[in-house]
Amino acid sequence: MISESARATSQSESAYRVPYRNSRERAVKVIALDSTSAALLDELARLPWNGARFFTAAPPIRENAPKEGALKAWLADLAGHTMDLVAEVSQSDFVVVVASAGEDARSASVIAEICALRHKTLIALVVPSADDEDAVLASLKQLRPYAKMLVVTHGRDYVETMLSALRA
Repeated sequence: MISESARATSQSESAYRVPYRNSRERAVKVIALDSTSAALLDELARLPWNGARFFTAAPPIRENAPKEGALKAWLADLAGHTMDLVAEVSQSDFVVVVASAGEDARSASVIAEICALRHKTLIALVVPSADDEDAVLASLKQLRPYAKMLVVTHGRDYVETMLSALRA
């Protein structure tokens, strides 16, 4: 399909058009913060993407948990293989976290801290399961301090569209 811009351009002007995309692939890390969003990402990960990698986060680290090596076993790919959270964030252009409304999203604080140290943008998507405004507000309250962009989505298709818009 020809864009409006291409239709309005004369043949002599079109000689100056760049014949390829003007952006490189982005290394996007998409992290599910709970089991419901992990199921959603498992479904989305089967689609073709430009460089996105999909993960699940470990439950929030307890205060009495051992600190040494805690972040190395804190992230898993969708197949269940343990990944190094710091390395994955470092290798990304930005990070997207996905949380189901009403679920515990406190683990976003750990991801956000690493994003801040590595100068990476954190984007948060909240997926409501029903018309439970209180659950959505609770998730927004947990994620708002950390996300540069915070979006309440409208289901699977909306999350897919957001990731496509971010060129994931």
